[in-house]
Amino acid sequence: MMETISIDELLRRNQLSITDSRKKILELFQANNGAMAHSDIEKKTDEKFDRVTIYRTLQTFVEKGIIHTIPTPDNSVLYALCKDDCSSTGHHHDNHVHFVCDNCNVTYCLDSVVSPEVNLPGGFKPKVIDVVVTGICKNC
Repeated sequence: MMETISIDELLRRNQLSITDSRKKILELFQANNGAMAHSDIEKKTDEKFDRVTIYRTLQTFVEKGIIHTIPTPDNSVLYALCKDDCSSTGHHHDNHVHFVCDNCNVTYCLDSVVSPEVNLPGGFKPKVIDVVVTGICKNC
């Protein structure tokens, strides 16, 4: 779990080199209340990491189970820290609902609200179930 270990330790546990860009991006996720887009990370980093470095770092974090992706209505992607131990490569356990506030545009992971089970017809195997709820958040 991200809150209980240091950034350096999280990177070590995932067999990742400890680089300034990785540390800075994880610091942003820890400090941020909701999900972030690639462009948000670009704007919030004091250092000027190039777009490719940020993209590769995000993809590595997704593959290692450090962060997960959240689809948006405009077909872009947001990223958020994994709260549970979903570090087994390619097996995220982020089966929770995401909430997007129509007023402030913040996207929240609602960890206590589990995505519903979907009964698919025979022969279909679900890989990911994304549930995004929109409305007004408790802060607005």
